[in-house]
Amino acid sequence: MTVEDKVKGSLFGLAFGDAYGAPTEFMSIDEIISRWSIYGPLDLEGDPACVTDDTQMAIAVANALISCKANSLTPECLESALRHSFIEWLNSPDNNRAPGMTCLTACEALEVGKQWVEATVKNSKGCGANMRVTPVGLLQVNGSNLADETCAAIAQFQAALTHGHPTALAASNLTAWATKYLLNQSNLNTFSKDLREYAISQRHIYHAQWLGTLWQRPAVESSQQFIARGWDEVLNVLDRLDAALQSPDYDADPCLATGAGWVAEEALVTGLLCFLLYSDRPKKALQRAATTSGDSDSIACLTGAFAGAYLGMSAWSEDWVSRIEYREQLERLAIALTSRS
Repeated sequence: MTVEDKVKGSLFGLAFGDAYGAPTEFMSIDEIISRWSIYGPLDLEGDPACVTDDTQMAIAVANALISCKANSLTPECLESALRHSFIEWLNSPDNNRAPGMTCLTACEALEVGKQWVEATVKNSKGCGANMRVTPVGLLQVNGSNLADETCAAIAQFQAALTHGHPTALAASNLTAWATKYLLNQSNLNTFSKDLREYAISQRHIYHAQWLGTLWQRPAVESSQQFIARGWDEVLNVLDRLDAALQSPDYDADPCLATGAGWVAEEALVTGLLCFLLYSDRPKKALQRAATTSGDSDSIACLTGAFAGAYLGMSAWSEDWVSRIEYREQLERLAIALTSRS
């Protein structure tokens, strides 16, 4: 299986999960069971199968990365490219999928020309920060993944343009790192341990060249203290993930174990939980992620991105590929993210 196949599998997996979970978002488990079955939706619905702002903004991030890949992955280039992509999304007629207020507010501020550090919603750690970040972990430059430090800085930076809370930065960083990890692994034997070790290693690393003065807040004494707060919250939810995997309950709502996913760190670990419960059954993983009481589309889109990065395009049916919204854009992005030019 090639890296290109896994990158494509992850991009499509994100969109499939998003479309799978969209109908169940804002519904309780009882409501989901009443409308569909005890297992939730049995298949991807619609032709086209429509996605939400999660996929739209992941496409926006991917477009920005590709734009700068051809020139230089610098803070200046990426800030300009992300600003352009986010404003384009803000004004798109397709931006009618109940987007989050943080993204709308920050993008409106970017549109009127505010500096990003002033445009961002500084106390928001909503999952909009990391539902869109997986293309950072998928990006290939000269045939290789981004180095860990560059991947971390870019993952945090793209989050910071809209979500300024340190946990939004840390969760986005770990989401991108997990995606890159799965892209390059053939087994999951040490995945949980490696996630934790990586998180601990990043606890005091503040990417000042990219994040500038974002850390400066009342009662925050240093940039290291600022970012450590975010990583500590991520490490706390990793504890919940480990506990859930030690005694897995395949029938219970995953949100009961790892959180409802409205905030970044919970979206990450609940998406990971659904993927790891069914790491060899990707459709079942998406069904489990969609049959949740929380932010079902964001949980499922991350589940799908992880499954696709690990299993490649063979994880997904041709019927789904033929029906998913934005198919042509996803095909183009998969090629551009992995090209050497």
